[in-house]
Amino acid sequence: VQLQASGGGLVQPGGSLRLSCAASGSIFSINAMAWYRQAPGKERELVAVITSGGNTNYPDSVKGRFTISRDNAKNTVYLQMNSLKPEDTAVYYCKLYQHDAREYWGQGTLVTVSS
Repeated sequence: VQLQASGGGLVQPGGSLRLSCAASGSIFSINAMAWYRQAPGKERELVAVITSGGNTNYPDSVKGRFTISRDNAKNTVYLQMNSLKPEDTAVYYCKLYQHDAREYWGQGTLVTVSS
């Protein structure tokens, strides 16, 4: 299974970006897909998760600003990020959870929020 993330870049504070992550390969039944991020010198943290049933969850730090969605037919997950702040600067990774307990990571895409 391969996960290809895209959509990162440089954006000014208050701006928006949309990340995409497409899964391909021998994909078994997907349980959930998620986005994580890792800022320099910090641990990787969960940003958003969406289950196969469409339930979503966000930490307080991004709630109301970020929205995760998925296209099941395309095995693709998206992260719409609005009202971006400098503290959102990080490498963003997507992750796929299968029902057989296997997990896969994407390669990461850099988001830089700076004026």
